[in-house]
Amino acid sequence: MTETFETPARSGTLPTWLLLGFVAGFLSVLTFHQGTIGIAHLIGWAPNPPYSTRSTSPLGVPQFISLAFWGGVWLTVFAAASTRLPASMRQGVGFLIAGAIFGALVISTFNWFVLAPLRGQPLGNGFVLANMLRGMTYNGIFGLGGALWMLAGQRLLDRRN
Repeated sequence: MTETFETPARSGTLPTWLLLGFVAGFLSVLTFHQGTIGIAHLIGWAPNPPYSTRSTSPLGVPQFISLAFWGGVWLTVFAAASTRLPASMRQGVGFLIAGAIFGALVISTFNWFVLAPLRGQPLGNGFVLANMLRGMTYNGIFGLGGALWMLAGQRLLDRRN
């Protein structure tokens, strides 16, 4: 039998909550993250349009699908971490704020100091403020959207049960 615990929304099983995090992260990239990049591109703030079909290594999948997969991984991490949030941050607006903070700070910091060097890029996007703010904005909106998708998914699961 799977252990029951308190998710940020309601009670459920940890594996279900983690799976919901992955699906929410995947969907958040496709909707919130890429939507934000689209708006930024339209107003001239982002050089590249959303939904890039440029192939990625090593599997050759389109870039936006790769981003969606990694978004799912990141929101699975957030789902696991969210079980430790204070009660006030485990529901509603508090949970959305936690998601936005996770995206803007945790994911951006990882990208600047771990991922960038692995890709041969300068630390912190070269510490160019506009690039750093753009990344934090995309990641923060991704985290907020992912938290929203998680709450919506939890609500659907609660109705089914």
